[in-house]
Order: sequence, then C-alpha cells, then structure tokens
Amino acid sequence: MGTEVVPINTTSQNSRVVSALGAEDSSVRLKAALAVGSNPDPVLLDPLVERCAVEPDFHVKDMLSWALTRLSPEITLSRIRQELDSEHAQARSQALHTLSKIGDKSAWAWITSDMLRDTDDEVARTAWRVAVALVPEGEKRDLAAELARQLGRGDRDVQLSLSRAFVDLGDVTKSALEKASEHPDPVVAAHARATEMLRRNPETGFDAAIEEAKRIVRLGLERAAAAAAPAAAAGTGKPETAGTPEPADAAKAAGCPDC
Repeated sequence: MGTEVVPINTTSQNSRVVSALGAEDSSVRLKAALAVGSNPDPVLLDPLVERCAVEPDFHVKDMLSWALTRLSPEITLSRIRQELDSEHAQARSQALHTLSKIGDKSAWAWITSDMLRDTDDEVARTAWRVAVALVPEGEKRDLAAELARQLGRGDRDVQLSLSRAFVDLGDVTKSALEKASEHPDPVVAAHARATEMLRRNPETGFDAAIEEAKRIVRLGLERAAAAAAPAAAAGTGKPETAGTPEPADAAKAAGCPDC
C-alpha cells in the first residue's frame, strides 16, 4: 500500500506570515520578510507591497524590497507600478527603491519628470538614483538637463544625493553643469560647480567641494559688483564714491531742519 501524500496547507502559514509582517517588534517583522524572500510565494505579493508603504524600520523596508525581488518580475513589476501613483510618499519611495533592486530596464518609461521633481525629498532622491540606473544611453543627456533643474535643492544630504546622480551619469552631464554654474542663484551655482568638481575627481569630498564652490561664486559676485559700480556712477553723473554729507544735510536727514 502506497504512502498517501498529504498536501501542505499553506493558507494558515501565509496568514501567520502576514500577521508577523505587522508585528510590533521590528525583529519579528524582519524575520517574517526574510522568510517570505527565502520561500517566495506570489500569494504574498500584495501583503509585501502594502507593508512597504507603512514600514517604519529601514532594515525591514530593505528586506521587504529584497523579498519582492525574489518573486517573478512578470507579476511584481505591474503591482509596483501602481504604487508610483500613490498619495503616500513612502509608498512611492519604496516602490522606486524596489525597482532599483529589480533593475528591469523596461521600468525606465515609468520614471517621469514629476517623480524627479517630487516635493518629497526622499521620493525625489530615490527617483534620481533609479533614473540613473535605468536610463538608456541615448537619453542620459536629457536626464542630466532635467536633474540640473533640481540643483540647489534641499539640505546637504539632498544635494549630495543629486551630486552622486550626476557623477554616476558621467561625462554627459558636463554641459548641464557648466550652464547651471552661471545661474543667478548663488546656491544653485555653487552646487553645480561643486558637482562638476566631484565629476572630474570623485575622490574630492563633497563638503570641501561645496565650500570651494561657494568661495568661487562669492568672488565672482564681488568682482561683478565692483565692475558694475563705475558704470552705475557714470550713469547718474555722480562720483564713483559717495562723500561725507555736509553737516547741514546730515542734520536735516536726522530730522533736525532748524539745526
């Protein structure tokens, strides 16, 4: 008499995994995500994606993305694409992060200008990184021009992320950076110059490059102001350097007309 094969009931097991993904203890959530990735099951696609949108722990989020990469791209990519339009910033950011992990070049068509300009810094930073990873060779110059519109944005970390994106894009960014280095906004100009320094020498520290770029921009503005002063004075017919006002004029200016 043959041995009867009893099918394993995975429904209850999956229910326990889904419950563990939402556990209060982050270590439990991490182990659950690891378990899903180690034994990928398409049934858990939605729970994984949904958890990505709300998971607060960095390490767990990364494990969730890894678990998603273990599933077939044929089912994963279309589901992740839906998250790119989410009203929740973390859902958009984590979806982009997962796309970078999957690395499917077909997802390039989903990276829009709106994503690269997203008002949420974390979403924008992730979009820059994904765009650089997925962009076709023939569209790198256009991407550089688009990214140049974000120069000067945000705090140090945001600016560093953008500079890294330019460095990773390579030589095609030179024209966009040179143009931005002449921008009337000194913050934009300095960021562009610092990024070009990093592009030419990636070993240069970002903070050192920014300080040097600020110095160059400041000197340029001072020289431009000094050069403009004689022309402005000639246009008014007044001496280039204002003299000390006469005592009577000074008194009137001080509000003492009878002095």
